Amino acid sequence: MEEGFLTTEEVLDYLQVNLRTVYRLIKAGKIPAVRVGRQWRFRKRDIDAWLESQRPRTTRGNTTAAPRTAPAAAAGRPRVLVVDDEATIRDLLSKTLALAEYDVDLAPEGRTALERLRIIPYDLLITDLKMPGVDGLAVIREARRLKADIPVIIITGFSTEASAIEAVNLGVSGYLTKPFRVPRVLAVAAKALGE
Repeated sequence: MEEGFLTTEEVLDYLQVNLRTVYRLIKAGKIPAVRVGRQWRFRKRDIDAWLESQRPRTTRGNTTAAPRTAPAAAAGRPRVLVVDDEATIRDLLSKTLALAEYDVDLAPEGRTALERLRIIPYDLLITDLKMPGVDGLAVIREARRLKADIPVIIITGFSTEASAIEAVNLGVSGYLTKPFRVPRVLAVAAKALGE
């Protein structure tokens, strides 16, 4: 095959998603693909450009993009708020959830998350527990005060900490321990949203 093209299996590995998600994205015209005989081929630079287009935009010098105040989510897509003080975790979750066709907003810390929760009706909250300032437990409590039935997934690097147990007692829908794998994120998010 011509250099720069990926097979379906290579795209599954590159994007860290399942076959069903790739076919759904092809059918929806979300990712560029070329049919060669009975198989799909993907130009790597097109996939990279598409991934870049899915990346959340931030204004120069500002790590917190202004939240969208438009109608809830495009075509019934679930809207997710990801809260984590680690940029790499936020970026990974944003890309992963965008591939699964979720609308994703990001917050680098608890205070920003609280502001967004008060403005936007989210369908799912994914939050780290340990953050400077306002921690994940405070974010969960406020989210539940605003929308009692919001599903919550917690992320933590410490699987045995007391705050994780308290979060579970608050009725969280899922639990991810760092480091986590992309398929696990998709599975936990789908389960939390009842998909």
